Amino acid sequence: MNDWQERVDAVWGDATLTEDEVVERIDALASERPEHDPVALFERAGARDSAGLEAEAEVLYRRALDGGLDDERRTRATIQLASTIRNLGAIDEARELLRTEYEREPRGPLHDAAAAFYALALVSSGEAERAASIALQALAPHLPRYTRSVTGYAREMTDGHA
Repeated sequence: MNDWQERVDAVWGDATLTEDEVVERIDALASERPEHDPVALFERAGARDSAGLEAEAEVLYRRALDGGLDDERRTRATIQLASTIRNLGAIDEARELLRTEYEREPRGPLHDAAAAFYALALVSSGEAERAASIALQALAPHLPRYTRSVTGYAREMTDGHA
């Protein structure tokens, strides 16, 4: 699997490829794996998502998640699926998927990514203040100063005090 993943990563890293070429090459690599392999389905979904083929990507993300992914890929697939379905108009489902992912593991390596996409879904659902609060709470630990203040103000925003 490592060699296979390295070849997949090389396709993703090749900036000279068009979106269609990425889909074509990822599909070719995916064909080396069993038909229902969740990792191959996840890569195929990502290729389509990047190419603007959200409806095709959605089906593949769901199949990959149903098939079982390791924790990192499961998180990535959830974030990417939610972003995709938000773009397709399923804002409430996207918001719930992202809320669950955001709350699932506050110290996980992709927590800030979940926060960013959760904030986008909140904006799409008309909850701009909550979105700003989530985004600021994700940003605060990365500030060289004022982490405590920004975190406090971000929490106050949703309590109606900021």
